[in-house]
Amino acid sequence: MKKNTTTKRFLFEKRNYRILFLAFALIASGFILMTGGGSENPNYFNEEIFNFRRIRLAPTLVLIGFGVAMYSILTHPTPKK
Repeated sequence: MKKNTTTKRFLFEKRNYRILFLAFALIASGFILMTGGGSENPNYFNEEIFNFRRIRLAPTLVLIGFGVAMYSILTHPTPKK
């Protein structure tokens, strides 16, 4: 009778999880930067909705976060010696 000597491993290594959590932080910070800019008075238009932070910086952070997440998923684990 054979004994099963396989060890259970995680799908990713510690390095992959760290990069993935960095990606989540980038995505969350991008969405946080997008918030705000509304007006309490419906008759007043607030120009703050079209500033650099909401139009350029926040979406760029979100896209970079998605790219980092894809990188963390697609990187191969380093071979153990």
